[in-house]
Amino acid sequence: MIRLEKISRSFMVGDQQVAALRGINLDIAAGDYVSIMGPSGSGKSTLLNLIGLLDRPSSGTYKLDGGDVTALDDAQQARVRSEKIGFVFQSFHLVPRLTAAMNIELPLILAGISPAERKGRVAALLENYGLVDRADHRPDQLSGGQRQRVAIARATSMHPAVLLADEPTGNLDQTTGKEVISLLEQLVVQNVALILVTHDPVIGSRARRQLHMVDGQIIDEQR
Repeated sequence: MIRLEKISRSFMVGDQQVAALRGINLDIAAGDYVSIMGPSGSGKSTLLNLIGLLDRPSSGTYKLDGGDVTALDDAQQARVRSEKIGFVFQSFHLVPRLTAAMNIELPLILAGISPAERKGRVAALLENYGLVDRADHRPDQLSGGQRQRVAIARATSMHPAVLLADEPTGNLDQTTGKEVISLLEQLVVQNVALILVTHDPVIGSRARRQLHMVDGQIIDEQR
């Protein structure tokens, strides 16, 4: 489903060019569960952003479902991102003034989903993630775990084929973090490809495939 071929990404820092990714080759199939680990600055988040079409490679090819998405313009990439990719972040990124239900509904509105279908999807997601009694609460009225559950529900509202999670337990206590990881792992059973960036080796070791990055390269893969 995902194929990265010789992907590199460089940035200019002052007058110096810095290589964040160096010739990455990676294949990820539907239903894969992949963790990406490595020290700060190793390129983990840069790689995740490229897979999520939030950034473009300096060179190389990214194919998603057989199509070369590196050749798409910004509007075309945004459409693919909306239809096929979900995101879960460490800081939740919920809209503060919106309720939990409205945060979940937001991607559906942006995608032009009909009101009737939106209502049904949101109701099902609130039920699935144990948020029915928190539907009308704003993010500042929710616990960290509840906010992350809202974020996961929002990320899955468009039925993505790929879910990208960047340190999803970073702001949570250990018990709540385990609950969140379990929720994400349930999506793998539904044939969603889960790609997880983490500094926590315990969480990373739960993945079927464990990639280790150093200096912009994948130096090791364990299964």
